[in-house]
Amino acid sequence: MTGLTAKRILGLFRRPQVIRLLAVAGLAALYPASGAIGNPTFEGVASCAGSTCHGRAEGNGAVVRQDEIATWQEPSSPSGAHSRAYAVLGGRRGQQIAASLGLGDAKQAPACLGCHSTFAPVAQRGAKFTLTDGVGCESCHGASGGSWLAEHYAVPATHASNVAAGLIPLDNPKARANVCLDCHYGSSKPGQFVTHAMMAAGHPRVSFELDLFSALQQHHNLDADYTARKGAPSSLRFWAVGQAEAVRRSTGLFAQPKFAMEGAFPQFYFYDCHSCHRTITDGPQRKLTFETNPARPIPFGNPPFNDENIIMLSATAGALVPGEAAAFRTASRDFHKAMGAGPGEARAAAQALSARAGALSDALSGRAYASADAFRVIAIIAGEATAPRFTDYAGSVQAVMGIDTLLNALVKEGRVTAGAAAGIRGDIARAYNAVDAPNAYRPADFRAALKSAAGAIGRLQ
Repeated sequence: MTGLTAKRILGLFRRPQVIRLLAVAGLAALYPASGAIGNPTFEGVASCAGSTCHGRAEGNGAVVRQDEIATWQEPSSPSGAHSRAYAVLGGRRGQQIAASLGLGDAKQAPACLGCHSTFAPVAQRGAKFTLTDGVGCESCHGASGGSWLAEHYAVPATHASNVAAGLIPLDNPKARANVCLDCHYGSSKPGQFVTHAMMAAGHPRVSFELDLFSALQQHHNLDADYTARKGAPSSLRFWAVGQAEAVRRSTGLFAQPKFAMEGAFPQFYFYDCHSCHRTITDGPQRKLTFETNPARPIPFGNPPFNDENIIMLSATAGALVPGEAAAFRTASRDFHKAMGAGPGEARAAAQALSARAGALSDALSGRAYASADAFRVIAIIAGEATAPRFTDYAGSVQAVMGIDTLLNALVKEGRVTAGAAAGIRGDIARAYNAVDAPNAYRPADFRAALKSAAGAIGRLQ
C-alpha cells in the first residue's frame, strides 16, 4: 500500500471499468459526484449531436427522446433560449451594453461569456468546443470529456453510475438550482455576476423561479422510464428548494465585500430596482411605486434589498417547515434592519440569513410531499400574513409566478381538473396585468386579484 494515497484510491474508483462494476453492485452512489480524473474537458454540443445520441429529427428513442438538440435549438420558443444566448451578444442590445461598459466586442468579453456561453476555462476546451454554441449541454450537465461522455450510454450504465462519472444530477433540486443560479442570479466564478452597471447599460432585470425555468427548458419526457431511473419529480419540491437556494445565493454573495460594494457605493444590483427607478415629481400629488413594508424595518427612503425570494421562502417555511419558520422570519427582519445600521452589520446579518436559507433548503429537499402541501403554500402566499409584504413590483411578480406554478402542479398531479383551473386563470391574469409594467404597478389591484385566485384554489381542496 506504499504510495497509494487516498486521492489515488478515489481515482481508481472513478475509472470507467470500475464505475461499471460499482453500478452493477449498486454502489456507485456512495462515491463523490466530482467525476473524471484530473480536469475534465468540455467537448461541445457536437459531441452530443449524433443521430444515435441526441441529434434525431424525431423524438422516438427507446429510453430518452434523442431529439434533445432540436429542442435546444428551437429558434422561436423559450426552449431554444440557451442556444441563442451567444448570438444575442452580437445584436444591438449586446453591443450597446458592451460599448457603454468599455468591454469591446461583447462576443469576446469575459464578463459576458461566463453566462452567454458554456463556462469553460480555456485549458479545458476540447477539439469540438466552440463559444458560438451558446449555453450548451455541458453548461447544465457538466464537462463530459474524460468524464461521463463515454459512460452514460454504455451497458450497464445507470443514473447512479453516470453521476459517479461526473454527470451533474439535475434530478436533484439543489443541484439543479445551483446550476441555474450561476447565470440566473450570479456566482463568484469569472464572468458570472451581473452588476448594476450592466443593468444601467441595458441588461434585463434578473429574476429566478426554478420550476418555471425547468418547464421552459424541459427536453425529456416524464414517463415511466424516467421515474424508474430517477424517481417521480415534485414540482412543489423544485419550486420550494429553488426559492431557498435563491435566498442562500443572493445573501451569500452580498455577505462578501467584493460583491456587496462597488467603490464607495453599495452594489445596487442587490436592491429593489423600482424603489429608485420611479417617476420623480416635486408636485403636491406624489406617486410612490412602493409602500412602507412591515417586514422591512429600514429607514424610509432607503432602497430595500430585493427580497422577492425571501418573501416566498418565508411563506414556504410557514406551510412546509413550520418549526423553522419563526427563526427564518427573525433572520429576515434582522437582515433588513441591519441594512440601516452599516455595511459590516448588513453583511453579518446576510451571512446569518444565508445559513437559515440553507437549512430550509436541506429540510425542503429531504421531506416527503403530500397532496395538500401546495394548497397550504398558496393559502399562505396570499394570506393576511404575507399579502401586506407585496408592496413592490419584484416581490409581486415572484408571487403571481408562484401561484401560477403551483396551480399548474396541482393540475399535473390530478388534484385539480383542467376545467377548474381554467376558471381561475382570469384572476391570475388580472394579477399578471397589475405587474405588467414596473411603472404601472398597481399594488391594491394585485393583492385583490391574488387573494381571489388563492381563495378559488383553496375551495377546490
